[in-house]
Amino acid sequence: MSIRVIEGTVSRILPSVGDLDRPFWTGGRDGRLMIQRCSACRRWHHPPTADGCPECGGEMAFEAASGRGTVFTYTVNHQQFHPEVPPPYVIAIVELDEQPDLRLPTNLVDVDPDDLSCGMAVQVLFERSGDVYLPLFQPVSSDDPIESTESG
Repeated sequence: MSIRVIEGTVSRILPSVGDLDRPFWTGGRDGRLMIQRCSACRRWHHPPTADGCPECGGEMAFEAASGRGTVFTYTVNHQQFHPEVPPPYVIAIVELDEQPDLRLPTNLVDVDPDDLSCGMAVQVLFERSGDVYLPLFQPVSSDDPIESTESG
């Protein structure tokens, strides 16, 4: 699977990047969705934590996830809540394929809101804005199936 990186063309509110979450926000530079994973029990966790694994207390480290998932839930925002973020846009929770409860808040792009459904297969792409690479998701095209890869 070739992961796309696009230049930011839409105004978005950018995160404050700190030492703890820097790999998540900059991994897209290398086309990698970086998520924390426990070195002991091997569970994935998001958002990042500095306190050790919430499950077993093990050491956390960032690893590349597949970037594949499904739409868990979504909403189409039609109101302009921020002057620099024009509507409409889709806010979604994507559940990554790595683990049933591994979910990311994100935006869905390259899709007509009328064609959205929960359970829809999606894949990551990154939108570059300066040093930040925002992980966005787009539907998996039936013309371009995702190749199976090992993660972990």
